[in-house]
Amino acid sequence: MEMLARGGYAARGVVYAIVGYFAVLAAIGSGATKDTDDALSVVFGGPFGTILIGVLALGLIGYAIWRFIQATADPDHFGTGAKGLAIRAGFLVTAVTYTGLALTAAGAALGMALAGGGGGDGGTAADLQRQAVGFLGGRVVAGLLAAVFIGVAVAHGVKAVRCTYERYLKADADTRDRIRPIARAGLIARGVVFFIIGGLMAIRAWTASDTGEQPPTLKEVLDIVRTMPAGTWILLVIGLGLIAFAVYSFIEAAYRRIDVDTQDIPGATRLKNAARIG
Repeated sequence: MEMLARGGYAARGVVYAIVGYFAVLAAIGSGATKDTDDALSVVFGGPFGTILIGVLALGLIGYAIWRFIQATADPDHFGTGAKGLAIRAGFLVTAVTYTGLALTAAGAALGMALAGGGGGDGGTAADLQRQAVGFLGGRVVAGLLAAVFIGVAVAHGVKAVRCTYERYLKADADTRDRIRPIARAGLIARGVVFFIIGGLMAIRAWTASDTGEQPPTLKEVLDIVRTMPAGTWILLVIGLGLIAFAVYSFIEAAYRRIDVDTQDIPGATRLKNAARIG
């Protein structure tokens, strides 16, 4: 389990590093914004692209599995109160999202065309949303997604201000002091992006009689930011912040406390022992 989780955090860092890099380039007029599927295309087009994208796919599926475990088994003990359930719902959405992104990466590694539906949603997330729309109606689904994204954005802000992420890091005081500015910048930047996504979904839920649209992609959000007053400077700051979030992801890969209570997950002990042996 530890190997899966750490590999997953590192894979997330690679994706956000590429997205943030192209956001910075777009802000200074040297390129276009990218979303997470575009980030996979960049990796796939580089030297040893097939091998790299295959490794990245393994990391992303590991991250999706870890987030699913966090959502269902609650190894970090967020509990079943309103706040805990909201956090765990965010983990579940992340698990579905990164499963789709991992499948896209795996398809690329196998030589298939990259799937459409950017933003890391992939076919899995799109199919689940279509099924939910069929049961609940598009307006309700859009409202629920808005609540989840805005809730995650607020949680990122709280985590940045209170530094609550530090309780999950195996690091001494000096290391935590060095990490803090990077972690705060990254969490705030990602929170801003999620808040914009949630706001757009809320507008769709409020104004449309019915909608089955997917959440906005990262590319769409960054393009919207660029059209705002002083949007170029805002995009530059967000791009640098997403790069900081990538660094924060690598820090989690190195220091995150993964040795948590997962005995309620079928097969978790065997998987953990196999990871240690391997």
